[in-house]
Amino acid sequence: MKILICDAFDPSLPAKLARFGEVTEDVSRLGEADVALVRSKTKCTAEWMEKAPNLKLIIRGGVGLDNIDLKAAEARGIQVRNTPEASSVAVAELAMALLLALANPLIQGHLGMKEGKWLKKELKRRELFGKTLGLLGIGRIGNEVARRAAAFGMKIEAYDPYVEKHDLVKLVSLEEMVSAADFISLHVPLTDQTRGMVNADLISRMKDGVGIVNTCRGGVIDEEAVASALESGKIGGYATDVWLSDPPDPSSPILKAPNTVMLPHIGASTKENLLRIGEIIERILEEFAGK
Repeated sequence: MKILICDAFDPSLPAKLARFGEVTEDVSRLGEADVALVRSKTKCTAEWMEKAPNLKLIIRGGVGLDNIDLKAAEARGIQVRNTPEASSVAVAELAMALLLALANPLIQGHLGMKEGKWLKKELKRRELFGKTLGLLGIGRIGNEVARRAAAFGMKIEAYDPYVEKHDLVKLVSLEEMVSAADFISLHVPLTDQTRGMVNADLISRMKDGVGIVNTCRGGVIDEEAVASALESGKIGGYATDVWLSDPPDPSSPILKAPNTVMLPHIGASTKENLLRIGEIIERILEEFAGK
């Protein structure tokens, strides 16, 4: 078995996978690979798969599969697996960090101190305690965010058409969720139904000054609508780790919008998460090799 590691995983992974066969990180050897390991950087298009005649398995280290042409993979008989359970804690902790950054002007205060400014009167904080957090999606990551937000004393409501009951959060309609939330955290996959879901119409039904955290996919928001709402103050702050592309197009209106906290897609990049991903990849390969 020839295993090609296309993207950045924990450095210990090649040695751990050596028991399954030859492991290489030389992407020019795609044509020899039986198995390809990818994260979000590599785009597994139909054209990419055509360059891999021996490919039988793609493992996506992470949750979303929107960088893989699933129809093309099925047509070529290529299995596609991912590791959704590995990343929940890492992404949830980052979502909470971004939520705290929206409520507390940490970046502005830090930069002010570096510049010799004492912005004690200028910087205003908000408490999360008692505020309503709306979760758009209550899957693995949404669940982890809910647990952490509950510890902060937040009221938590969630909209998820695929979940009928939940022990921790109050399940409500989309209309109820967006109208009640002081903060909204996005946790849905990018599909035809969710693409551009946070648009001008949905934003118009939100509270004035709402804070939005996005750690799922950049395509879930309408960038122009969010940027316009940030300019007007309808959205009080937007914190994101995800973009339409990695890196984002320099013309993205979010890059120039006010009241933003922006990160370069690092939600799943903790040491612990990469190790968990590696463990799950080993289990997948054991199953694959045993067939």
